[in-house]
Amino acid sequence: MSEYVFKLPDLGEGTVESEIGEWFIKVGDQVTEEDLVGIMMTDKAAIELSSPISGKVVKLAGEPGDIIAVGAALVVFDVDSDMGASAVAAQAAPTKAAPRQKGRVPTSPAVRRRAKEAGIDLHGVPGTGPGGRVTRKDFDAFVVGAPLDGATVAVTSTAPTTRAHRETKEIKVIGLRRIIAERMASATREISHFTYVEEIDITELEALRKHLNSKRSDPAERMTLLPFLGLALIRALREFPQCNTTYDKDRNVLIQHGHVHLGIATQTNDGLKVPVVHNADAQSIDGLASEIRRVSEAARNNTITKGELSGSTITITSLGKLGGIVSTPVINQPEVGIIGVNRAVERPVILNGQVEARLMMNLSSSFDHRFVDGYDAAAMIQRIREMLEHPAMIFLPE
Repeated sequence: MSEYVFKLPDLGEGTVESEIGEWFIKVGDQVTEEDLVGIMMTDKAAIELSSPISGKVVKLAGEPGDIIAVGAALVVFDVDSDMGASAVAAQAAPTKAAPRQKGRVPTSPAVRRRAKEAGIDLHGVPGTGPGGRVTRKDFDAFVVGAPLDGATVAVTSTAPTTRAHRETKEIKVIGLRRIIAERMASATREISHFTYVEEIDITELEALRKHLNSKRSDPAERMTLLPFLGLALIRALREFPQCNTTYDKDRNVLIQHGHVHLGIATQTNDGLKVPVVHNADAQSIDGLASEIRRVSEAARNNTITKGELSGSTITITSLGKLGGIVSTPVINQPEVGIIGVNRAVERPVILNGQVEARLMMNLSSSFDHRFVDGYDAAAMIQRIREMLEHPAMIFLPE
């Protein structure tokens, strides 16, 4: 037997180790060159690795969740073994409703995991992405019974149809979920959080937003409240630059940034990600809205680049309609502040001695009390409140 050791390659950005996210192969499998063997997880991305050769798998480095050093053995292949007749027959045999040839289906880790949980063979899901890649929309359409491109597919299930089958199961904390858990624990352990909540009347802002959106024919270009909040935050940070700061704990140095690199906390199928609008302070309202949409969608469909997931100086987080009354957002290290958007609700307010229906929203914020004084944090949020309640101030020259 002649062995070939496939070592974990350098995945970039100074990575010295990586976590096994998922295997697409097992010991005994015969693979061909360029077949996908698995997914490795870094702090920034999930990276699919392909086999550099053809051969039989004789050893895997570990299980999902195990950490492997760059340069260490990842997969050991027997490069002398030939495929048996049964394997050749199985590979050549046609499969029902499979619009592509047998092989690893190109798709994102999130879609692959959803398919595995649902018991769906991705070979039966028509892909409309580049090279036949199965996108999230392709998978969703398949699940609801709307095949694309005229394909006829069927999903079989052994689960009871009369009542949901419930069972106890263990779920290993790996990949992005492990990274999120570690970062949240580190942030709450190391940072002295100071939370400040302010009530804001956004009636006029909402009227402006609706007016601007009425002039846009493309629904995809319509603005949410986030770009307005982003511009107000950017202007406020010019008065309170100590909040546009990151802390380098290794050097015990605060880095006060000249530009605002705005993090947008985004919920994805893989967990919470924070894509970044770099140099957000150079954007117009339309430019900021467009960039927020672009990086958020890229984070959801896993087309985001590593550079777009790093370098934020302050973050906005929002749960939209699920925003609740108040929240205590956890700071995204190494930043020193985070702004949280809560749900907007119409309710009676006394205005100029009269009871009026106004659209009210709470703005929750957290700051690192080691470096940001409570007075400065409150003053900055009050400044944001002033601009959001009188939105013309957002666009006045400075």
